[in-house]
Amino acid sequence: MKTIPIRAEPHPPTALALSPGSYPASGPLTDQRGREVRDLRISVTDRCNFRCVYCMPRSVFNKDYAFLPRNALLSFEEITRVARVFVARGVRKLRITGGEPLLRKDVDHLIAQLAELPGVEITLTTNGVLLPKLAQRLRNAGLHRVTVSLDAIDDPTFRAMNDADYPVADVLEGIAAAEAAGLGPIKVNMVVKRGVNDEGVVDMARHFKGSGHIVRFIEFMDVGSSNGWKMDEVVPSREIIERISQVFPLEPIDPNYIGEVAERWRYTDGSGEIGVISSVTQAFCSTCTRIRLSTEGKLFTCLFAQTGHDLREHLRSNADDAEIDRAIASVWVARGDRYSEIRTANTAQTRKIEMSYIGG
Repeated sequence: MKTIPIRAEPHPPTALALSPGSYPASGPLTDQRGREVRDLRISVTDRCNFRCVYCMPRSVFNKDYAFLPRNALLSFEEITRVARVFVARGVRKLRITGGEPLLRKDVDHLIAQLAELPGVEITLTTNGVLLPKLAQRLRNAGLHRVTVSLDAIDDPTFRAMNDADYPVADVLEGIAAAEAAGLGPIKVNMVVKRGVNDEGVVDMARHFKGSGHIVRFIEFMDVGSSNGWKMDEVVPSREIIERISQVFPLEPIDPNYIGEVAERWRYTDGSGEIGVISSVTQAFCSTCTRIRLSTEGKLFTCLFAQTGHDLREHLRSNADDAEIDRAIASVWVARGDRYSEIRTANTAQTRKIEMSYIGG
């Protein structure tokens, strides 16, 4: 029997309370652990041109897989309306994700709408292969930065990781286009999986050292239910730092802001910095300020969530912005997520929303 990954809830979506609760009518929202919502991640498509083994493995997301129909996706106007409410509540970073967000037709039009919101930074995460065509349009629309996924710097390993036969050169061309368009500093994300691409960690650091780009090495995570995650395939961030530092000495540096997910390290010769994201071995739940809006309008308060909260129903009814705000507030103030702090072999086997559905 073919295994189908969890994408939406196995039960009806959690209802969003619209009645006033124990939260302020304005100002920042604080959850059960004292964390303010500051970062909204917006998935604009559940489709991707890659089939990365840790995100959309081809064995599951094959040509017969049923992706969401167009009418199920939030429109750009609906997304902007939600973002406007979040910005009024203190959100200062909007990240566009997917799937591969550059597959969403005219995504630069959405960027232009979001750019009209006051005081926000707009970023986008992409696999990079469409950036040569779109980077300048995105910058002109108001995008500030891009993060590019690149899981190996050598072709055989990279092709095995993306499982779509894209060469490294296509991604490097995209990074160059983004840099030329002014979408920097560019962050390059490498998901590290033991026995698959971990031998290329130092080569990745070497390639981008001195370039002005920041490579971030990410521990292989148990996101979703289709990637076959095993703890022994996780390369701890401390091991990654040790490997690189043996060749290129590193020293730790302070975070840019409270809640930054990447631990920062710089080369002692002054030629740049790298980052490590340690969701598995060094959980950062206590400072997590992120919420996610799925492609079809559900709110998820954790990357490892099992269920979301349906916002599209209200967006497509007669609910006004005040009602949308109360719905959002009721979700955040009830939030107590700390999955990475309580992860066990058992919790890792639970059915969770796929990363390709809500973004990383």
